[in-house]
This record gives sequence, structure tokens and C-alpha cells, in this order.
Amino acid sequence: GYADAQNNLGAMYGKGQGTEKNNEEAVKWYRKAADQGNVTAQSNLGTKYHFGQGVEQNYEEAVKWYRKAADQGYARAQTNLGVMHESGKGVPQNYEEAVKWYRKAADQGYKDALKALKRLQQS
Repeated sequence: GYADAQNNLGAMYGKGQGTEKNNEEAVKWYRKAADQGNVTAQSNLGTKYHFGQGVEQNYEEAVKWYRKAADQGYARAQTNLGVMHESGKGVPQNYEEAVKWYRKAADQGYKDALKALKRLQQS
């Protein structure tokens, strides 16, 4: 029942480290941790739905899990939520909302968010 260990086990299955790569098993362990409020697992589960790894691709479900982690201040999830708003996947396309989430992550020094903001400013 230890959420950090469950998230780590999900990562091991997802990457095939110390075990055969198995995205379905990764999703199972991420969900156990995510349901306990583990922000990393919530973000990881969002990524699995985003890319359809171990689950059927579902952008709305990805947004749901990214938002849970993003609302808790997790910069990677904030950036991923910005990506979803920028691309209109799982939510209506909204550049202002994308910038809002990118800024929250960038304010924490998250490099991917800083790159996204710079890219949007140049376009």
C-alpha cells in the first residue's frame, strides 16, 4: 500500500527494468499509487492514457490525471496539461490556458515548460 513504491514498480514495468516490459502492469501499479494521491503516479498514468500505452488511448482521461497532479503543483503534469490545451487533445484548444499551465511549471524552473513558452512567443 506504499504509494511511492507502487509508482516505482509501475516505472520498472513501464521501462522493463528488472522485469519484462509490461505497460498493462505499469498502469495497474500507477493507478494504485495515483488513487492514493501520488502526484508522480497521477502524471505517469496521464501519460499512459495520452499515448495509449497499456490502456486504450484516451485524451480526456489523460487530461483528468494530468490535472490532478497539476493542481497539486507538479511541474511535469502542468506542462503536459499545457500541451493538451495547446493541441486541443482532450480539451478544447486554448492557447491562453496552455500558457497559464506552462507558466506555472516554468515558474518552478521546469525546462520543458520554459521551451514551450519560448516556442509560443515566437509563433
